[in-house]
Amino acid sequence: MSKIRTVGIAGTGLIGAGWAARLLIRGFDVIAYDVHPAAEAKLRAAIDVAWPSMSKLLGTSGKKGKLSFTTDLKEMASKADFIHEAAPEREDLKVKLFRDIDAIARPEVVISSSSSGFLPTVLQSQCRHPERVIIGHPFNPVYLLPLVETVPGAKTSSEAMDRAGVYFESIGMQVLRLKKEIEGYICDRLQEALWREALHILNKDVGTTGDIDDSIVYSAGMRWAFMGSFLTYHVAGGPGGMRHFISQFDPTLELPWTDLPFPKWNDTLQNRLIDGCEAQAAGQTVAQIEAKRNDVLVDMMRLFKHHKVGAGLVLARDEAKQGTKAKHWKKSDKLDGPVKLHKGEVLSAWLDYNGHMTDAAYLIAFGDGLDAFFRYIGDDEAYRATGNTFFTAETHVNYYKEMKLGEAFSIETQVLGCDEKRMHLFHRMYHGKTKELVATNEIMQLHVNQKAGKVVPMRSDLYDALYAIGKAHKKLKKPKEMGSVMKVKRK
Repeated sequence: MSKIRTVGIAGTGLIGAGWAARLLIRGFDVIAYDVHPAAEAKLRAAIDVAWPSMSKLLGTSGKKGKLSFTTDLKEMASKADFIHEAAPEREDLKVKLFRDIDAIARPEVVISSSSSGFLPTVLQSQCRHPERVIIGHPFNPVYLLPLVETVPGAKTSSEAMDRAGVYFESIGMQVLRLKKEIEGYICDRLQEALWREALHILNKDVGTTGDIDDSIVYSAGMRWAFMGSFLTYHVAGGPGGMRHFISQFDPTLELPWTDLPFPKWNDTLQNRLIDGCEAQAAGQTVAQIEAKRNDVLVDMMRLFKHHKVGAGLVLARDEAKQGTKAKHWKKSDKLDGPVKLHKGEVLSAWLDYNGHMTDAAYLIAFGDGLDAFFRYIGDDEAYRATGNTFFTAETHVNYYKEMKLGEAFSIETQVLGCDEKRMHLFHRMYHGKTKELVATNEIMQLHVNQKAGKVVPMRSDLYDALYAIGKAHKKLKKPKEMGSVMKVKRK
């Protein structure tokens, strides 16, 4: 197999441009063909739109591939080492295009259709080399989503499927190789089924389109993102997995829960279902899969909270509600030591490749401790809604002990100094079980009004609380790390 360096793309619409962007950032040269000369400008504009998100995902340190454009099919097909067909979804058009490309391209070059549902047997029907014609169905946005469904036609060779699989993996894709062709392949058939059922629900006026979407966004869709349907139900079966699930719930689903017909239940289907789920589990117990599922869901909800979407909005709302129940400063509080307000545990998203908490994650944990202190002195959602908040001016972390997944910790806060516009704090993180000092964080916070865009005095009740705590903490011993700087002593 010759090395693939230049990839041809026939059709430069949404999908073709997506392929081009995915390839270019990975260093592949792309020669794009379209019958319309004006398509080049749209292609380059689409790649510009895709580039920032790809850069966030991959970085920009690698060598970028070269893009060229042509309205001459022969020029593209003769130079390409692999070809993506991404023409409009018209079967007759694609059949003719495959015939023409096949007549030009070198015999070893795989020609892959981006079709969403046509049979490859039909697309290869007029080709002299049908053995190299396959389906390589991507998902929008092609430059980010990793799945590609590869589908063989009646005359497609296994060797062509193998070569295509190696190529797709080299451009960062997850290859789903179908055993045989079927209209719509796998994913689009599942999407179509859900779409049709959603229309039935809408037609019966059971809920709005928003209600139907929310039923996915806030529940099943989150599990589907990393488990799919079968593994989800495998876990729902408890320790017995799918075998127990189908014995507990009627697998034929004769209940009127859907307007779609159900396949006739039989032993072969049942065995495929059970064996497939057990293979997916790969030796893990249901409890282990469940624990991993829960870790991922927690990370997803925190991510969604950051982006203010889906279940993240619910989490933010819940945290705000919990914040109203948080401890708040009172004049009667005993302040003979640092304020102990926050407890947590190490999340899976905080781990590095050694399985330990990353440097940045310590700042996240200390940030959660800082947020608890904010609430304690009266800086809550209502206060921030007025445009007032605290910004970090300087911070310094010292690390003493490693923390691993699931280990508990607590954070205490000492006020080193304050005035109406600033507070100088010191946090200590302790291991939840051994009580060992794990890390410390010295931080200077400025009180800012975001609407005015400048540092301003904090509200009097916040300052009263902060001043009282700071006055009590003057009796405490100053941390040895306070004001420390990094240096290499000269011998």
